[in-house]
Amino acid sequence: MDKLEQNYEDFISTVSHELRTPLTSIRGFSQTMLASWDKLDDNSKKKFIKIIEDQSNRLIHLVENMLSVTKLQSANSTFVFNEVNIKIPLEQVITIVKNQYPNHSFEVSYQPNLPNIFVDRDKFQQVLTNLVENSAKYSPENSTTIIKAFCENNNVCMEFINKGLGIDKSDYDKIFTKFSRIDNPLTRKVQGSGLGLYITKNIIEKMDGKISVNSEPLNDNSNLSKITFKIILPVKSIEEQARIKCSQSH
Repeated sequence: MDKLEQNYEDFISTVSHELRTPLTSIRGFSQTMLASWDKLDDNSKKKFIKIIEDQSNRLIHLVENMLSVTKLQSANSTFVFNEVNIKIPLEQVITIVKNQYPNHSFEVSYQPNLPNIFVDRDKFQQVLTNLVENSAKYSPENSTTIIKAFCENNNVCMEFINKGLGIDKSDYDKIFTKFSRIDNPLTRKVQGSGLGLYITKNIIEKMDGKISVNSEPLNDNSNLSKITFKIILPVKSIEEQARIKCSQSH
């Protein structure tokens, strides 16, 4: 079996597994409610409906991620570049994620006079959503994500720092590949497709940027580490922006 065929079979197998779990939950709880509606109290009904809603959202998120992967791999993948002030989309994303994770806190600091970046606004927001959501999802309860935005060598950099179970250096590259998830007690408790960071890396690289991760153990007897995701996006000159705009119009 050649590599392409093996990759295709692996893809189908992983997607089937990811789809089966929420679909099984939706079917199981729907059947229980239909068969035992009169015997269930209101709290049980609400609990089952909430599970069905959560699993439906999980399915939608998975399908959206799969569509994003397909679009990114397509030759017709289009990016519409514009000047963006990072503060606006970041604060929108934090507000949304805060609703999902009300016990998680966010501390944000911006270097004064931070320049705008030249990116696709919607795709940049998708990157921010993946990184901010990940930081909350894989952190202990009632913890804090620290987000820093600053300039470095004519680039705008952003760091997303949270506490979590450590990532081995040998896994740094692996976590940015399709369907990969680090196996540890925290990730086992959290549902995910293993596509978010793959999509994030692809989008950032298509916008001439870079992403990296670093994991440092915390010396506080907690077995946790300081996890830092860093993205670097170049500040484009007026001439560079004009060239990109020109190529977009053709």
